[in-house]
Amino acid sequence: MVAMKRVFAFSMLMIAAGPALAQEQERGRDLMAEALRLFMQGFMAEMDPAIEDLQGFVEDLNAYHPPEVLPNGDIIIRRKTPLEQGEGEEGEVEL
Repeated sequence: MVAMKRVFAFSMLMIAAGPALAQEQERGRDLMAEALRLFMQGFMAEMDPAIEDLQGFVEDLNAYHPPEVLPNGDIIIRRKTPLEQGEGEEGEVEL
């Protein structure tokens, strides 16, 4: 009989605490959502310069034809429009 009273008392306590626990869980979800939103804002602010650099790199890639593999294994990447004399890097590159 005492065990039955304890179970009943525990059940009533859990029923009474239910709304408070639900509010606490909802508040926790709101805090997690806010934390995630702030994290993503900071992440995007940090990544903006890198994304802009990547966009410039992709635009630079459009100036080249796809790579060609020669029979000896060399890989050639040709420009779509060759550089004019004196344009671009100074001097020649020796390999």
